Amino acid sequence: MSNHLQPLIGITSGLIDNSAGAPLCQLGQAYVTAVQRAGGIPLVIPVSSEGSALASLLSRLDGVLLSGGGDIDPVLFTGAPHPKVYGISPERDAMEIALVKMALAVDKPLLAICRGIQVLNVALGGGLYTHIQDQVEHSLKHDWFPKFPRDKLAHTVSLKCESQLDKIYGADEIRVNSLHHQGISRVGEGLIATAFAPDGLVEGLEVIGSTFALGVQWHPECLPNDPGSQNLFSTFIKACL
Repeated sequence: MSNHLQPLIGITSGLIDNSAGAPLCQLGQAYVTAVQRAGGIPLVIPVSSEGSALASLLSRLDGVLLSGGGDIDPVLFTGAPHPKVYGISPERDAMEIALVKMALAVDKPLLAICRGIQVLNVALGGGLYTHIQDQVEHSLKHDWFPKFPRDKLAHTVSLKCESQLDKIYGADEIRVNSLHHQGISRVGEGLIATAFAPDGLVEGLEVIGSTFALGVQWHPECLPNDPGSQNLFSTFIKACL
């Protein structure tokens, strides 16, 4: 538990090349702002973190936020190849999967968003659809990017009664934004699905027996005016105290 009034929250990042071809650490400002608004101090975790250095960093953090980003390499979950798979970063995959396992082993509060929920699932042996539209019959449109506002409320999500998400949002059904083309096909060990889109796709996972460890497929950090989404961050930060 934190001894600080403001818990230190590690947020995972990605890599992107600038116009000169130099790699940059990439993290959307919305994640940083959401953590700050909820009372936490954000710290960006670079992709290069690994091994004992990653464990040492985790010991200094009060909570971990897995951010969104490119696709996880399908070889990590025996997924079907698909031409729409993009943005694979073996270094990021390895770092985040290791971080999830380390964090859960010590019951460190964990919030996983979009790609993050998929990392959480894969880290615990779960599987993914590599392209929902082609692999889920009668699926909704989930990939409302990049031509639409990130706060567009795309569809409803039903929350399992008495789940952590149900208590956080205070409703059995909510509306969410949707910025992903992959999704959970098989739930990993030690996880329970607690949120579902109208087409049956899993939209929320919770780690059984954890103090606070859950993931959502939508992007609450992009919904600053939605009380439920902001309560998600506030509850996460409180768990880190």
